[in-house]
This record gives sequence, structure tokens and C-alpha cells, in this order.
Amino acid sequence: MTLDATKAIDQLPRLEQAYFLRDDVLGIAGDLIGKLLVTKVDGELCAGRIVETEAYKAPEDKASHAWNNRRTARTEIMFGEGGHAYVYLCYGMHHLFNVVTGPAGQAHAVLVRALEPVANVECMLRRRNMRDVQKRLTAGPAVLTKAMGITTADNGTCLFDPDSHIWIADDGFVVDGNAVERSPRIGVDYAGECAAWDWRFTLKNSKWISK
Repeated sequence: MTLDATKAIDQLPRLEQAYFLRDDVLGIAGDLIGKLLVTKVDGELCAGRIVETEAYKAPEDKASHAWNNRRTARTEIMFGEGGHAYVYLCYGMHHLFNVVTGPAGQAHAVLVRALEPVANVECMLRRRNMRDVQKRLTAGPAVLTKAMGITTADNGTCLFDPDSHIWIADDGFVVDGNAVERSPRIGVDYAGECAAWDWRFTLKNSKWISK
């Protein structure tokens, strides 16, 4: 799963707003598998292939921060138009990256849980204080943001703006429908019956899955 070296990552087509505005958070969560999450922070361009996501769909989803259409200063970005980043702090230390989807007012989002490193792995290792490429580099929502240079300061970033420093690109990597597996989401036992919903999407046989 290496990117064609002849293609400059920053020249690859970025996902446009129409992609994110679809009223289908589950479809988008599955379709993001195989796409490239790209960041350009402090002049360092890094890219990782998305191999694990989770969908969150208010108001019925008790695992969502916006369950029952709960609006707070933190969740307000979720109620905006799809195509923006929702980055929040977990346990006071972990920055988690989500993609807001759907039309304004829906509060739907996709959590990116794991990446396969693709470009500028050296920078990712440096940010993670690691010497060797191991699964823990980007296999998990808290570690992938460190590797990619994403923090809560990026909350609200427009992902389809041509000048954005965070975006999602399509390099033509084909994911067969049978290659995307579904299972219950991680760490949402508090969500009652919603905890059993198979709203987690993973790339089959990827060694970069978080769990």
C-alpha cells in the first residue's frame, strides 16, 4: 500500500464539499477507508491511509457528543455543514480528529481511528518520539493526531478549502466492498443499546487497525 512516488501528494485531488454534505454518515465512514488524510504543519507534509473509522449520528446515537441534539461550546461545530474538522480533547490529553458530515443541523461525524503511514514517516516518528516504525505510530485515534500534527487548535478547519493545511485526498486506491469490515465501536459501553451498533469500519487484514 505505498503511494505512487511519481504523484505529488499535494497535487492529488482533494475530496470536495459535496462529498461531505451527503446525508449518509455510515456510507461516508465506510467510503473514507482507503482515502489519504494529509496535513501540512510547519512546512512538513505528512500523509496516512485511513484504515479505521467510526460513525456517530445524533440525535439517536447515545455514543455521540450531540446525542439528543445536545448543543454545547464543544459540539457546536458538529451542527455545522459537513467538511469541517471536529477535534476535541479526550481525558484532558488526547486530541481526537473527526470529520463532520451532512447538511447543517445534523450533527453527524466520523472519527478517524487509525492510519497506515504513507508519506514523511520520519516526521511522524519524530513527533511521536519513536525510532522505528511500529503499529503504535498511528494505530489509534490519540496517536495518529500526534503523528500528523493535529491538535484542538485545528477544530473547525475546512477540509475542502484548497488552502487548508488538513485535507483528505483520493489517490485512486481501490478498496473492494468486501475489504471493509464492520463491528461495534470501541469504548462506548456507556451508550446502552447503541454500543452494539456495528458503526466501526476497518480495512480487512490491515496491520494498522487500532484493536
